[in-house]
Amino acid sequence: MENRANRLLVIGAGPTGLVVARALKQAALPYDQVDADEDVGGNWRHGVYATAHIISSRKTTSFPEYPMPERYPDFPSRAQMLAYLSDYARHFGLRESIEFRREATLATPLEDWSWRVRFADGAERRYKGVVVCNGHHWDRRFPDYPVRFAGEWMHSKDYQRPDQLVGKRVLVIGGGNSACDIASEAARVAVCSHLSLRRGYWFLPKTMFGIPTVEIMRGWLPVPAQRLLLRALLRVIVGRYTQYGLPEPDHNIFERHPTVNSELLHYLKHGRIQPRPDVARFDGRTAHFADGTADDYDLVICATGFHVSFPFLPPGLVTVKGSVAQLYAGLVPPRTRNLYIFGTTQPRYGFGPLASPAADLLARLIRLQDEMTLPLSVVFEASGEKLPTTHLVDPHAALRRMWLAQRLLPLLARKERRLRARAATLPLWTPPQTV
Repeated sequence: MENRANRLLVIGAGPTGLVVARALKQAALPYDQVDADEDVGGNWRHGVYATAHIISSRKTTSFPEYPMPERYPDFPSRAQMLAYLSDYARHFGLRESIEFRREATLATPLEDWSWRVRFADGAERRYKGVVVCNGHHWDRRFPDYPVRFAGEWMHSKDYQRPDQLVGKRVLVIGGGNSACDIASEAARVAVCSHLSLRRGYWFLPKTMFGIPTVEIMRGWLPVPAQRLLLRALLRVIVGRYTQYGLPEPDHNIFERHPTVNSELLHYLKHGRIQPRPDVARFDGRTAHFADGTADDYDLVICATGFHVSFPFLPPGLVTVKGSVAQLYAGLVPPRTRNLYIFGTTQPRYGFGPLASPAADLLARLIRLQDEMTLPLSVVFEASGEKLPTTHLVDPHAALRRMWLAQRLLPLLARKERRLRARAATLPLWTPPQTV
């Protein structure tokens, strides 16, 4: 086993992996970085369809330390996002530390809380710690039916381009952003485009008054006031969802991730998209819906989300409840040491303005952990830090919390010194036997 115990390993070179690498480099923390793909970009390289554009905006997706070019439109394309991420890696000199086509298959803690990492080619290395940036848009979640659809069946992650839809009767299951994008593309080229919804969603236009919708909300507005403002604007600009044949939402705005799409309502009014209720079952190529109706399809696309998972970590090491990874400060698994999980939450808008200060905070936490005897996770637990109950993030509140956390880090070090004397009584997590 190659010994790199003075270095961290960053797993992943998508948006979150790149911003973490930038923060570690600027903090002079030695690290290696690996990615299973052939270049940077993560989900933007291998996981989105060719015609995808961001649903947030250029301003609310850019990393503040390296803004997107002003020539970019408000909603950059997949190609532009890849070019931006590549430029980001070049600008901060990150590429020389990235090993592409290098897949981590197993990372296990050793007795001293260094980490043994095994790669797909069988090579093994020992690292001081591991920073997981493997994203949360890759482990496909499918709906479960007693009998599987007999026609073509795929997940939205496997959809790439409109020619997959041409001449077909298409049913899209789901009401999120990918579902509405794909249903809208099917409306243009397919024989029919039907959208199956099991509940009501908040569908927001991408712009209001010529401004990206995500930029209308101001951080100083309390969330209840933001909800009232959005409801009022939607009633004026959109009307009632029932006027489009859609069910009314069964939750408040922001309690679930809203869908941002301007084409869906357009194609509903043109009859090119037909809303359908939840699928009750399939019989051959026929979908039977919850309202007793049925229809035949050639292609069913499941835009039903993803599991949050870490297949290269020992089972049970990181607990995930639903879509919520149980992490202190959104970064540190309970009762572990030198393991950090980055980027499992989902903000209401783009990743840049939150990921950048979060990466800087992570670098400071890693530096602080190097100075501590006890694991950071134990100090968080003893300090009363709560584990999250949702993966959805209010970006403005999160920025305020990170600003405060940066200033309170010295208190963690003081707390750790007080805990040392009674460390033997703390319920520390026991590493599994190494293999």
